[in-house]
Amino acid sequence: MEDHILDCVIVGSGPSGFTAAIYAARADLKPELYTGLEPGGQLTTTTEVDNFPGYPNGITGPEMMMDLQKQAERFETKVHYEMITKAEFSQEVGGIHKLWAGKKEILAKSVIISTGATAKYLGLDDEKKYSGGGVSACATCDGFFYRGKDVVVVGAGDTAAEEATYLAKLCNKVTMLVRKDHFRASKAMIHRVSNTANIEVKFNHELTGIEGENSLVERAVVINNQTQETSEIDVHGIFIAIGHKPNTDIFKDQITLDENGYIKTIPGSSKTNLPGVFAAGDVQDSHYRQAITAAGSGCMAAMDAEKYLGELH
Repeated sequence: MEDHILDCVIVGSGPSGFTAAIYAARADLKPELYTGLEPGGQLTTTTEVDNFPGYPNGITGPEMMMDLQKQAERFETKVHYEMITKAEFSQEVGGIHKLWAGKKEILAKSVIISTGATAKYLGLDDEKKYSGGGVSACATCDGFFYRGKDVVVVGAGDTAAEEATYLAKLCNKVTMLVRKDHFRASKAMIHRVSNTANIEVKFNHELTGIEGENSLVERAVVINNQTQETSEIDVHGIFIAIGHKPNTDIFKDQITLDENGYIKTIPGSSKTNLPGVFAAGDVQDSHYRQAITAAGSGCMAAMDAEKYLGELH
């Protein structure tokens, strides 16, 4: 049975998962990585990535993920195109963690969770139709492409206020659609929005549709939910900023999470509350949510796992 106990299993395949795999493999931990349902994570839904160092001409999200995977495989990471559906973690130092991909049981001395977070969308068919053609859930990722143009931000919380003020520096005009008659954002963020000249806030307004030729956004169709009056706003980009859901459901009864479901790590490390279980990337980062910060935390997790395993012998 000892032969089947792996030193390191990585759950998830975004920048954090693959970076963890590169570092773990180079440390001779012989990691095995389970991609989940969306190999490459959120970046595979991004067309151009222009802010990741080392790509002077930019690169598409899917291409970048393939590069990271090839690098991990070069050092003999074993990649499984399967989803981890259940986990039973040991509470003991040196204990064996159990994971399942369907009915297949996997035993590991250390586990790196890098399952990421999923952007919340409104659920409109048009969101899928115009994904990559003007609909985005990340202003810092995609805002640059709308320099000098008009955009819409949907949302009422801190995320929406942050996205709108960030976009206001780049775009000609930002229109915020807020479903109720008030913001949910903090007073400081509301103050920033109201003091930004090129942000217009439409309270009691909801996005009901998107229009445009060749799957490129040209108009937002909105409704005033008080008067039921519909109107159109000419825009090139629509940013859905209603939050993210960390992919932690299968871990929630064992690992300490914050009030929004993100894994809590010990500050300055990737360690969770369980020995030998580490977390990296957006699954534990509700703040930065960038490919480069995810990659950095993947490196941390692999180094933490290597140190943990080294101390067991």
